Amino acid sequence: MLFIRRFQDDILVVQVYVDDIIFGSTHPRYIQLFSNLKKSRFEMSMMGEMTFYLGLQVNQSPCGIFINQSKYVLEIINKYGMESCDLVGTLMEIKDKLDLDQNGTPVDATKYRRMIGALMYLTSSRPDIVHATCLCAWYQAKPTKKHLNEGCKDTFKSTFGRAQFLGEKLVSWSSKKQDCTALSTAEAEYVSLSACCAQVLWMRTQLTDYGFYFNKIPIYCDSKSAIAISCNPVQHSRTKHIDVRYHFIKEHVEKGTIKLYFVKMDYQLADIFTKALPADHFNYLVHRLGMRSLSPKELERLEKSQ
Repeated sequence: MLFIRRFQDDILVVQVYVDDIIFGSTHPRYIQLFSNLKKSRFEMSMMGEMTFYLGLQVNQSPCGIFINQSKYVLEIINKYGMESCDLVGTLMEIKDKLDLDQNGTPVDATKYRRMIGALMYLTSSRPDIVHATCLCAWYQAKPTKKHLNEGCKDTFKSTFGRAQFLGEKLVSWSSKKQDCTALSTAEAEYVSLSACCAQVLWMRTQLTDYGFYFNKIPIYCDSKSAIAISCNPVQHSRTKHIDVRYHFIKEHVEKGTIKLYFVKMDYQLADIFTKALPADHFNYLVHRLGMRSLSPKELERLEKSQ
């Protein structure tokens, strides 16, 4: 649960998960007041600056805040006996497609689900594995060796991905199969655009609680047709069958809450959440998302830098 308390020009933010609490403020005075209040009423200890929270390792430095789950990754590798596994260029082969594989050799379904669960938790800091993990999760009911070893789809429902940035920093991402069957690529992109808009509006509401107000929030889409549908307040015959809940984006475009821009597919960052990609393009998108491969020594050096 997230609690927010405002003090004129300052703010205190408290995040509570069971018995783990993190908090911060724009003024050191309120941090100390909250700390003293909690210690006076509950038996608890203050751990100082956050370095670890719910499996996330946090390194704070003047250069920025770096989040990783390296300890958790090592635990997964050791648990499933993958210490000597081979390295691969990308998470998924472009040509290989996953299907139900009804005649395949069954594997331990419980173990398979545990592996998926472990990877899903890892996506908290590894957006690059989201699509591959979600894809494998589709086959948890009757997993086979093919599902255990490979990485695509056997339905006519589109997979959409979205990535939200606060400034230049990635703060939210997802990969999800649409719950409706689209009749065209433009329609599928329009539904995805509406879902992305919903997440952006939720973030806008959260930021309003912090005292930040935004309009004309840019959203980038690689479909000119989907943008045209979103910018046209009139319902036409080719869109009247689309569920009404997806049309709310038209209202926010008209009000100026959001502004839509076209981006070429080669530069669409959300593509990493929707399909298998060649190694060079995959690595390009990973870098653009803000992910970096840093050793413990490099992180330590960043913490000490001024």
